Amino acid sequence: MREKQEELIGFLEEKALEIRKKSLMLITEGHVGHPGASLSEADMLAALYYAVLKIRPDEPAWEDRDRFIMSKGHGCPPLYVVLSMKGYYAWEELVGTYGKLHSRFQAHPDMKKTPGIDMTTGSLGQGLSVAVGMAKAAKDDGKTHRIYCMLGDGECQEGQIWEAAMFAAHYKLDNLCCIVDYNKIQAKGPVHEIMNIEPLSKKWESFGFDVIEADGHSMRSILDAFYEAENLHYFGRPVVIIAHTIKGKGVSFMENTSAWHTHAPNREQLAAALDELSGEVSHKWKK
Repeated sequence: MREKQEELIGFLEEKALEIRKKSLMLITEGHVGHPGASLSEADMLAALYYAVLKIRPDEPAWEDRDRFIMSKGHGCPPLYVVLSMKGYYAWEELVGTYGKLHSRFQAHPDMKKTPGIDMTTGSLGQGLSVAVGMAKAAKDDGKTHRIYCMLGDGECQEGQIWEAAMFAAHYKLDNLCCIVDYNKIQAKGPVHEIMNIEPLSKKWESFGFDVIEADGHSMRSILDAFYEAENLHYFGRPVVIIAHTIKGKGVSFMENTSAWHTHAPNREQLAAALDELSGEVSHKWKK
């Protein structure tokens, strides 16, 4: 059992590394995107799409699929990448058209154009409201699929987040799992300086959520958090995973700075970033 878990962790780390590299390639080619958040999200997206979500890439509209909403829509480059890796569309189309006029891959996700996207997002604070609506509808219809929603930490400054959280707890939406990408830096600087959201865990608890804290760059910690969230299902309370992450994770000149919140690297910067990322994985998965 332990050997299989180690193999899974190594496999997921390889996928996360691929997501990081391709996300930076995508942003460089399209001249648009948010590399800092893209790098902090990668591990969680790898775990979600390769170990957690019940989905059918060859049937994107499958009625009983789990739903994933990227509430902070600006974090869509790694989401586009992992969807291409899962077979929703070709990488060649994605990297060749991302950010271009009439492309189905824009700087914010569009559910009407892009397979695998469950909600059009970009205006911060709104994604969670849609997620709780989906969770309530699933409950009312007797469905067993789950709703996952990724939030930004700066996004948690939005009042609409807390209105939606209050709704989720009131209606006992235990089919809802939120994930906060808590990299602690937003567009204009540190979150605690712009508008402090601490004590974040206690806030979610006070709104009626079960709270799980995780290291957002430890695949073991991420998997444990998702497994715990799944085990809390049927207890009548929504769940939030607060994932402690590093903005720009894996690229030294992008880490822990708002300078790379929204700034596409040039070719030289991309090459330097890819060189750094190549030495990041500790486990080697063998086919």
